[in-house]
Amino acid sequence: MQSLSSKVFAIAVSLILGLLTLASAQSTASTSDWETLRPEGEEFSVLMPKGSTFESGKEPYHKMELNTRMYISSRPAGPVFAIVSLSGIKANPALYTEMQRVNSYVDAFKNLFAARIRKDAVAKLTLVGEKTLQGNSGREYRLTIAELTGTAQVYATRKRFYSIVYLNAKKDDAIQEQFLSSFVLPEKIDEPSVRVASETPATAPVNAPPSGTASADADPKQDEPNRSTTEPGRAPISGGVLNGKAISLPVPEYPAIAKQAKASGTVAVQVTIDENGSVISAHAVSGHPLLQAAAVAAARQAKFSPTLLMGEPVKVTGVIVYNFGEPLN
Repeated sequence: MQSLSSKVFAIAVSLILGLLTLASAQSTASTSDWETLRPEGEEFSVLMPKGSTFESGKEPYHKMELNTRMYISSRPAGPVFAIVSLSGIKANPALYTEMQRVNSYVDAFKNLFAARIRKDAVAKLTLVGEKTLQGNSGREYRLTIAELTGTAQVYATRKRFYSIVYLNAKKDDAIQEQFLSSFVLPEKIDEPSVRVASETPATAPVNAPPSGTASADADPKQDEPNRSTTEPGRAPISGGVLNGKAISLPVPEYPAIAKQAKASGTVAVQVTIDENGSVISAHAVSGHPLLQAAAVAAARQAKFSPTLLMGEPVKVTGVIVYNFGEPLN
């Protein structure tokens, strides 16, 4: 009886050891099927399944042209691993915030990537939260394309926009985490702050309707004025982004033709403000063509407190940024 029990115990131990060895072998095989991807001309490195493909091209986006690069590993019955690299929207804190730049890239990415993964499919993005990687601004989204669901993490460096994407028809948190956590970017080095003129306090508009709102996200740090540009006969001093300095900032009307075309996005309007705080010139410098006229018309009605330099009112030039959301109908 004791001999039988010993045999049963020995068999059980052998089975357990066999299963552990098999699991270890499978894990080793899985790891050996991956490689570090560090493409020339890119800023990232990532751990990716071997045999990934590379595609590059150019895509129109409003009045711009984006340079596109895609690194994709996918199988008919397996998950999709992808890195999407875009460039063409330069960082310009004087015209728009870093997150507004990220939003524009995300808008271009979701349409471009969805068409590559499933023809005629529409990408559904749900914001999970804000993220940073080595100081680079970003976000995490829940992404769905046809039957595939997963995660897209997006980041913007000074030169490029990156989206790392994992999609699968079934849930596999371990592989997703292994892929996403392997993505590396260089540390962001902040540039010196833009010097703008000191001015009297102003209040920003509140409770603006979602159809066409003035953004107060960006308000450059105020510093001592550049005195060499304020002498008589010289150009107005630079005030950077002016949204947060307005005492009256009317919301632009949403043009009917823009609503029909479902136009949305950010419009930047360059303005000059006289010594009394009134806008004396305005013209659009970026944004959807169907939204620019409405933004300029609203900018002309804006009102600011006089900007004082050494006790004297001076003219100021800067940018007003308007965000037009998706039309409700």
